[in-house]
Amino acid sequence: MSDLRDLVGIEHPIVLGPFGGLSSVPLTAAVSEAGGLGSFGLYGYDGDRIRQTGAQLRAATSQPFAVNIWLPMGDEVAPNAQHAIFAQALQPFFEAVGEELPARPEAYLPSLDEQLEAVWDVAPAVLSVVFGVPSEALIAEAHDRGVRVIGTATTVAEAVALAEGGVDAVVATGAEAAGHRVSFLRTAEESLVGTFPLVPQVVDAVDVPVIAAGGISDRRGVAAAFALGAQGAQIGTAFLATAESAITDAHREAIRRTAADEMVLTRAMSGRLARGARNRAVRAIEASGTIAPFPMQNWLTGKFRAAAGQQNLGELQSLWMGQAAPLARYGTAAEAFAELVEGVPAR
Repeated sequence: MSDLRDLVGIEHPIVLGPFGGLSSVPLTAAVSEAGGLGSFGLYGYDGDRIRQTGAQLRAATSQPFAVNIWLPMGDEVAPNAQHAIFAQALQPFFEAVGEELPARPEAYLPSLDEQLEAVWDVAPAVLSVVFGVPSEALIAEAHDRGVRVIGTATTVAEAVALAEGGVDAVVATGAEAAGHRVSFLRTAEESLVGTFPLVPQVVDAVDVPVIAAGGISDRRGVAAAFALGAQGAQIGTAFLATAESAITDAHREAIRRTAADEMVLTRAMSGRLARGARNRAVRAIEASGTIAPFPMQNWLTGKFRAAAGQQNLGELQSLWMGQAAPLARYGTAAEAFAELVEGVPAR
C-alpha cells in the first residue's frame, strides 16, 4: 500500500476538510504551504468560477492541493412548480434579512460535466468526491492527467465500494463530523457510525490508504486516528474556526461556545442531513415540518443565509460544526496545523 504522503506529494498527512460553500483560498493555501493537503469545496460552482478559484489557488501556493465535488445521487430535484410553495414557507427568514423571495431559477446546480471540465483545467493534485463512487471514466481521466482521486465513506460498505471502484484513498468520516453526512448506499440516518469504530473496520476492509475524519481537533485526535490504522487525518472544524476561513464572526463564535451535546443533525437547511448548531432558523424550519428536497431547500435557504452572513446574523446561517468544536481554540491556521502535526507518529 502506498503511503498517503507519497501518494499525493505532501510532507505531513494532515488534510483540510473541504467546506462546500465555506472554503477560502487563504485557508486552503495555508494548509498546503504548511506541508499538508489543503482542500477547496466546489459545491455549486460553475465552470468559470472553478477556473477562477483554481487560478487564485495557484497564485497562493505552489504546493499540492485538492478540490472537492459532490457527485449526483440521482434523486436531486429540478426547479418545478413547488419552488414557489417552499419559498413561501421560508418568507419570514427573507423578511428578517430584508430580501425578496427568490424567483425559480433555470437550475439549482451546475452539471457534473461542466464542473469536471473546469477541474481538469485547474489540474489539482487531488480530486476528492462525496456522495458516491466516481465513474470508471472519471477515475481514468483523472489518472491520465496525474490527478489522484479520494472518495468519502460513512460505512464500511461504502469504503469497499469506493476501493473497488478504483479510488486512490478513502476518507472514513464518522458521525461526529461537521456538515453533511455524505452517505450514499443507505440513508444518512442509517449510516451514523462513529469515527472510532469506523476507521479500523475500514482499514481492515480496503487496500488503499484511509484518512480518518470526524471529531479530530488536536494532537490527541490525530494520534488516535493513526493508532486505529489511518494514514492521515482530515480536520474540518478546527480549521474552520481560524482567521483564514470564510465563515462569519457569528459562526466562529458559535463554534467556540456550542457544546458537543448541543448540536443537531438536521435536514432543515439543505434537505440533506447535516451536523451543526441548532439556531433559530433550524428550530423554526424543523417545527414547520416543511422542508423541500435537496437541492431546492439548499438553494432557497442559501439566499437568505448569504444575506444573513453579510449582516453577521448567526441565528439565520448554517452553523456547521463537528462534535469536537469545543476543542477548536486556534486563532490561525498555522497554530492549528502546528498542534495537529504533533499527533503524527514518526515516519
